[in-house]
Amino acid sequence: MHPVFDINVRQYQPLPTPIDIRQSIPTTDEASERVSLWRNQIVDILFGSSSRLLVIVGPCSIHDPIAGLEYARRLKALSDRIDDRIMIVMRAYFEKPRTSVGWKGLIMDPNLDGSCSLDLGLRKARSFLRDLIDIGLPTATELLDPITPQYIADLICWSAVGARTTESQIHRQMASGLSMPMGFKNTTSGNIEAAINAIKAASQPMTFMGINVAGQASEISTNGNPFCHIILRGGDSGPNYSAADIESCLNKLSAGKLPASITIDCSHANSGKEADAQPMVFREVLSTRTSGNSAIKALMLESNLFEGSQSLKGNPSTLRYGVSITDACLGWESTEQLLIDAYQKLA
Repeated sequence: MHPVFDINVRQYQPLPTPIDIRQSIPTTDEASERVSLWRNQIVDILFGSSSRLLVIVGPCSIHDPIAGLEYARRLKALSDRIDDRIMIVMRAYFEKPRTSVGWKGLIMDPNLDGSCSLDLGLRKARSFLRDLIDIGLPTATELLDPITPQYIADLICWSAVGARTTESQIHRQMASGLSMPMGFKNTTSGNIEAAINAIKAASQPMTFMGINVAGQASEISTNGNPFCHIILRGGDSGPNYSAADIESCLNKLSAGKLPASITIDCSHANSGKEADAQPMVFREVLSTRTSGNSAIKALMLESNLFEGSQSLKGNPSTLRYGVSITDACLGWESTEQLLIDAYQKLA
């Protein structure tokens, strides 16, 4: 008999169930209360009456939790100074979609060597999120694999669906059942309608296949997520953060009977993938907001302890501390000054 099943599968490596990892790295009542409070505050900024600006800022990806926590402590100190006008949420991105090949993130490859120990990666990610909450910072991530949320979603305050997956039915289904506010990015081509369609879809009840916290294959039925919104990140034709771009997006949201809530990603195609262009984008969008466009609710920045990026090649021990191994980032000093300046302009 010719084999017809698992021809290209090398092995199956059983993973601990979500409930096993949740129990081994437990949350606390205080942490859960913080997550709930922060989610409500984010919703109030995006859709309610809060006049604060939401800023989602931090490393492009977390590859070194020690450096990530040093960054978090600095960010918490800054947040305490500006919290009455700016709500800081820290990026804790563990899954990286790749255009072709490359490091796929801390969950997939926590040892940075291609060994792909998902058990260790899930534990590191969950521990890092718990540490951020203990420090006093709300958490943000991009959810790529639809199984991942069962392991870490109780510790996430805001999440995104990326430009490569906004059109994915699987990710729209996933978003419809998640408990935190979620942003959908326009596609890599710059298509905004796809993100608007995603928001509409994710707001509706859905039924799909997945796993429960016990790891059992399940039929999952959702209520729909009412707190999804659009993220403009530019596209193949260039940036889309200008006042005219934002007005065009607002018209499309209105036509789709969606709330006037826009988040601007200051990196990716909006900055031409140049880290040092992010402050220019940030300032221009902030100027549009302070000139009267209250639909601009949030801004996103990629920032690390030190500016730039480095390649992950060979021995991970040779990597420079606090420097991104994915997209190039702003350094800490530039980030801090940018946010202090924004705080003053929002007075």
